[in-house]
Amino acid sequence: MTQTESFRPTTTSTRLDEILDKVEAGLEDDLVPVDIFNDQEVFEAEIDRIFTNNWVFVAHESEIPNAGDFVQRRIGIDPVIVTRDGQGGINVLSNYCRHRGSQVCQTDRGNSRFFKCPYHGWTYNSKGQLIGTPHLQDAYGERLDPDDWSLMRAPKVDTRQGFIFASLNADVPPLDEYLGGAGWMLDAIVGLHPKGMRVAGPPDRYLVKADWKTAAENFSGDVYHLDVLHWGTEEIHVSQGLQMSCEIARRYEFGNGHNFTGHAWTKAIHPGYVLWGYPEHITSQFDLSGLDEAQLHVVNHEPPTVGTIFPNLSMIRFNTPAVPGGPMSVVTSFRQWQPVGPGEIELWSWQFVWDFMSEEEVEEHYVTGEFVFGSAGVFEQDDTVAWEGIAKAGASPWARKAGMSFNFQQGRNSAVDQSPDPTWTGPGIKRNTGYGEHVQLAFYRHWLKVMRGEGAAPTATEGN
Repeated sequence: MTQTESFRPTTTSTRLDEILDKVEAGLEDDLVPVDIFNDQEVFEAEIDRIFTNNWVFVAHESEIPNAGDFVQRRIGIDPVIVTRDGQGGINVLSNYCRHRGSQVCQTDRGNSRFFKCPYHGWTYNSKGQLIGTPHLQDAYGERLDPDDWSLMRAPKVDTRQGFIFASLNADVPPLDEYLGGAGWMLDAIVGLHPKGMRVAGPPDRYLVKADWKTAAENFSGDVYHLDVLHWGTEEIHVSQGLQMSCEIARRYEFGNGHNFTGHAWTKAIHPGYVLWGYPEHITSQFDLSGLDEAQLHVVNHEPPTVGTIFPNLSMIRFNTPAVPGGPMSVVTSFRQWQPVGPGEIELWSWQFVWDFMSEEEVEEHYVTGEFVFGSAGVFEQDDTVAWEGIAKAGASPWARKAGMSFNFQQGRNSAVDQSPDPTWTGPGIKRNTGYGEHVQLAFYRHWLKVMRGEGAAPTATEGN
């Protein structure tokens, strides 16, 4: 089944409402019904209600630095072209010709002033404006009005720290308002140098038979799985101390489905192990003067290791060797869980590096990132195999008939204090443990709100 074949515009249906009612009832008891992880009707509603209505990450400015640069991306299942025009502006264009709908761009990236449809030759500039139609006089007799026949443009495009977001909804809240505390955290992750970070190369892309929500909520902060699913990485000396992951984890809930999880490295390893363990020759070039007091504490002592910006952009950063027992490098990967169909995603993964790094350092960090979180990465293989099992359960007739739900009740009777940190001065809510599944539940509660058609007004206490 192709992407276009898998989607039909969503209308209100009794069956979908019943599924959402079941999710709402389940969440009241910290349960998530199996029904939403591999279902055609749920998938169609997600594309219609989530991906066409919210801000969605489409590219990084470092991928299109020059006039005429472009990359081809997706918003939901719609192919879009992200361009840099001659005036330096960023445009997010529909990749469907206005004549018959053929894709005008057939390559993933490049540089061009024009996009010419291969079917009949209608031609558009880097702003998407129609500028040419073959045999104009004989075919049409007069110039077609570009206001009527140019490529469709995303009505909202904005950036934060070089990350380009677009929305197909003209009434979406401003990007900074939508991001809220997640934007504050993004500043702390990639804004430690005036030139910021850049991509080290084009994204890895590979199909995974898993639901996008599973990956997004995992990267919100599921640290409970680390010493089980990834134990093999400790055995080969790629990671260490996985058994204490929950103990030293720190959870950050920012509302709107945005959640991050960090680790108290200076408590667990050494007081001098600050800024994710970057070496001094890297940290000496950082400029932390723009960070507030809470951000300074976070990046130095309890920095984010993973996080998700709703709906489908996630990050991971940690210190690891490029080969077992080798020298350490700090990996920074941003990844996107592109929905393809029910229970299937295309995983897009970018390795990020600091703009000031030498080519040797860039290669080292890129290779390390691919080793752990690339298409054949030792962590990636563990995660994706586990996630595919969840999608299979979502399609199980037995599980559905039995009314199976997934258990998100961890920590209800735990002696570990999971209450919000009363000393926290940053945005949202901070918890000082990885036990409990608060960030995952916050993700699904926001998912339900959006699926119900409710607004996305920022709230740091959603579902708490």
